Amino acid sequence: MTRLPWRRMLAILHDFLAFPVAWFGAFWLRLNPDMSDYYLALAWQSLLWILPTHMAACVGFGLYRGTWRFASLPDLRRILLSVILIAATAPALLFMAQISVPRSVLIMSPVILLIIMGGNRLAYRAWKEKRLAGFIAHDRNPVFVIGVADAAAGLVMELARSPQWKVAGVFNFDNGMKGSELHGVRVLGDLTELSAWKEKLQVTQAIIAMPEASHTQRRIAVDACSRAGLQVQTVPSFDDLLSGKVTVSQIRHVELDDLLGRDPVTLDTRGLRDWIADHVVLVTGAGGSIGSELCRQLARFNPKQLILLEINEFGLYSIEQEFVENHPQLKLVFAIGDVKDESRVDDLIRRYRPNVIFHAAAYKHVPLMEIENAWQAILNNVLGTRVLAQAAINSGVEKFVLVSTDKAVNPTNVMGASKRLAEMVCQSLQQTSGTQFVMVRFGNVLGSTGSVIPKFRDQILKGGPVTVTHPEITRFFMSIPEAVQLLLQAGLMGKGGEILVMDMGEPVRIADLAREMIRLSGYTEDEIAITYTGLRPGEKLYEEVLADGENTLPTPHPKLHVAQARHENAQWLIQIDHWLEKNPDVSDNEAVKKALARHVPEYTPQTPHGA
Repeated sequence: MTRLPWRRMLAILHDFLAFPVAWFGAFWLRLNPDMSDYYLALAWQSLLWILPTHMAACVGFGLYRGTWRFASLPDLRRILLSVILIAATAPALLFMAQISVPRSVLIMSPVILLIIMGGNRLAYRAWKEKRLAGFIAHDRNPVFVIGVADAAAGLVMELARSPQWKVAGVFNFDNGMKGSELHGVRVLGDLTELSAWKEKLQVTQAIIAMPEASHTQRRIAVDACSRAGLQVQTVPSFDDLLSGKVTVSQIRHVELDDLLGRDPVTLDTRGLRDWIADHVVLVTGAGGSIGSELCRQLARFNPKQLILLEINEFGLYSIEQEFVENHPQLKLVFAIGDVKDESRVDDLIRRYRPNVIFHAAAYKHVPLMEIENAWQAILNNVLGTRVLAQAAINSGVEKFVLVSTDKAVNPTNVMGASKRLAEMVCQSLQQTSGTQFVMVRFGNVLGSTGSVIPKFRDQILKGGPVTVTHPEITRFFMSIPEAVQLLLQAGLMGKGGEILVMDMGEPVRIADLAREMIRLSGYTEDEIAITYTGLRPGEKLYEEVLADGENTLPTPHPKLHVAQARHENAQWLIQIDHWLEKNPDVSDNEAVKKALARHVPEYTPQTPHGA
């Protein structure tokens, strides 16, 4: 027989004793000071009839499923229902037993019982949350909460029992709720009043509790807190809260994603589930920042089998450990291999028969590919795509999605030109039937391998300086999850032969991004300097979304457009195949670039000293 937890036993004992107290209390209130032996015996006799019903009602309404520490309105509702049931059945039971008690006792005892059972539970919760102690506690840090929606209300409640924080006040974007209270904490005003209240209450910290707000609103709140001299933290994202992975009280430092990200992507979830579920999906570059996030999001749609192809052993090992733990229900294949290895690629595709291929494997670092490694970039990014695409055609793969880049637009570097050439290869392979080739361009992703964000973070940790190539250089940025969501949506929408371009919003000045990171790290530019080092080989001041002569067509999704790019034919592809097989003098980097420019007319190589 299973033993009940001791806390549940105490709760049952409490309610078992509560009814006699309420019952005798009602008799005493009715008859005091004339509580004779007759009425005392009558109270005992009637109690024996009603007490079992009381306990049965408490169990039946689930009073012992929860804990007193978290007693709330649902618990009070259960208590009220059980008390109402007892009040309704007690007269009938006593009539059957032919026991006559004063009618006022039948009215007063449920009221007393409700006060005892509900009051004690709420008192216990208040004690556990240290609400009473909070009035006199001086060792907790005062903090402002920014926001008045559900997340802010939940945070105020959770911080009330925190040994670290004490909410000194709540602020909102407007003064509409000024003077009102949020779970006993006063709404002090809007964001313009932060400075005055900071000085008055001696507060140094603020928590932004607006997970559902737009990034623009979050930036406004962060800027207001910074101007007021407050250190800023925030609550987890709305998606994380909904998924149950975290709670509101798990506050964290504000990250760059909170400020530079964009509004959430609207996904055709049903369409993606119909497309991915019960299909075999192959992802190349599965250990990289884009490939690994792509695998995570694909796992949500329950593919029949997920094949993760990666050349980097440690990268594949890391994603294997994550997926084995987090997705034990998925059928997974972790394959080491190079997309240029024709026999390995053919074997994988023939054996597992993927319906969809996402090709994310690529060399992406611009300066590294520009100096010494130009031919390796072409082999990996172009020949690798050619080998994989041909294997997809041979095995009847339904859809092939190429992960491309905005650097393929009017490229000035080998990396961008090689990705543009990979796009052109896929376009030339597109037929009226068979495998559908879809190319997707997007910009830089925050925190990806080789991006400036990890580099800036390391430089700040070392005390600076933060190095930026040029004061006017700009880039498009999006978060990794957003980029992958749009990649999936584009893959679903593509019918074959299109280059889909993501709406990347406004370009971000890299120098401003560096200043933002310094500020979010708690420093000023006087403490962490920014130095300018000059443009690197192959780097240009700004990226473009479309090449010269390209136009876009709208799609049903507001953040995706179709680029009307130049198409190449089968004869052109024969020339490319011949060039790739020819294996030119790879030691002559400049000769490789000139040959690449002949095949990609929009590519303008920089001179060895170009900047």
